[in-house]
Amino acid sequence: MIKISKSWFEILKDEFNSDNYKNLEKFLGKEYNSYTIYPSAEHIFNAINFVPYNSVKVVIIGQDPYHEPNQAMGLSFSVPKSADIPPSLQNIYKELNSDLGCYIPKHGDLTSWARQGVLLLNSVLTVRRGQANSHKNKGWEQITSKIIEKLNEREQPIVFMLWGRNAQEIGANINKNKHLVLTAPHPSPLSAYSGFFGCRHFSKANKFLEEHNIEPIDWQIKD
Repeated sequence: MIKISKSWFEILKDEFNSDNYKNLEKFLGKEYNSYTIYPSAEHIFNAINFVPYNSVKVVIIGQDPYHEPNQAMGLSFSVPKSADIPPSLQNIYKELNSDLGCYIPKHGDLTSWARQGVLLLNSVLTVRRGQANSHKNKGWEQITSKIIEKLNEREQPIVFMLWGRNAQEIGANINKNKHLVLTAPHPSPLSAYSGFFGCRHFSKANKFLEEHNIEPIDWQIKD
C-alpha cells in the first residue's frame, strides 16, 4: 500500500491524477509482483510524509534508493540503524565533523533530520534489488521535479543542497534570489575529494536559516 500524506497529496493531486502517475502505478504493480523492490511500498513516500510542505527547511536530493537488502527506507542517503553505513553517508559524516565538529555516529538513520524539516528526496523513489538506476526514466522524475517546483514556489526561503550532476539538473530552475542553492560534487568515494569535502554546506545552511529567523538544524545524529 502506497501511503501519501494528505497535505502533500493536495499539493500534488494534479500529478497523482496524471497519465504519467497512472502508468507508473501499473509499472510498479508489475515490478513488486515480479521482483524484490526497495523500499517496501509503504515507505516509498517517506521523504514527503515525514516533512509537511510548510515545514521544509532544507532539501537534500539523492539519486535512487539503496538497492541491497535492509538499506532503503524512503529517505535519501539514510539507512536503518541495523545497517552498515554506506560510503557516501560516511563521507557526509566526515564533512559534518570537519564543518561543525559533529562526532561520527555509529548508525546511518537520518530520521532526526527529517523530523526537523530536512527533505531527504531521491529523484527516483524505487529500485530493483541489486540493480541501481533500474527504475530510472519510468515516471518518477516528473513527480519529484514537481515536488521541487512546488517548493520553489513557497514564499518562505529554503536551502537546497545539490550534490552531483543529477541533483543539480533537477534543481536548475530554483529561484536563487529567494532560496539558497548550494552545489558540490556528490559525496560518493568517486567524487568527494573533488569538492564535496570542504564545501561546508551544513554551516552555510544554518547561517542562512538563522538570517531568515528560521530555527537551524541540529545536524548531529545521536548514537
